[in-house]
Amino acid sequence: MDWCRYRFRSVWDLPAAPEAVYRVLERGEEYPRWWPQVRAVEVAGEDYGTARFRSLLPYDLRVTVRARRRDPVAGVLEIALDGDLVGWSRWTVTAHDAGARALFEQDVEVRKPLMRRLAVPCRPVFRANHALMMRGGRRGLAAYLEAV
Repeated sequence: MDWCRYRFRSVWDLPAAPEAVYRVLERGEEYPRWWPQVRAVEVAGEDYGTARFRSLLPYDLRVTVRARRRDPVAGVLEIALDGDLVGWSRWTVTAHDAGARALFEQDVEVRKPLMRRLAVPCRPVFRANHALMMRGGRRGLAAYLEAV
């Protein structure tokens, strides 16, 4: 087992049309407006930029992101990550009940030196930290969608 590799999957059921959810998710530069743990996003070009994340634990993760897939018909947004995390993240937005379901999937290797050194003893803590970040994102996006 590679202790520095993580695979995450989160499902967010949201009270909005799939198209509305997709439109918000495709504007990465606006994530800090509704997702408290996304501290900064800077657009460097049409399909790439940088982002900084911080959840409960006192460390920031900095990544460079590059668009890999943007398909509004299929409801898929996928990016490649480099920096403190190397790998990919994907949103898949579909209709669900009276709203939308946003499936978040991520497959990354941690490159941040401190996290690599603490990979074995702190793995459950790192996973819990990610779960808190995702919970904050779901709540923030639901509130943002209701306000728009």
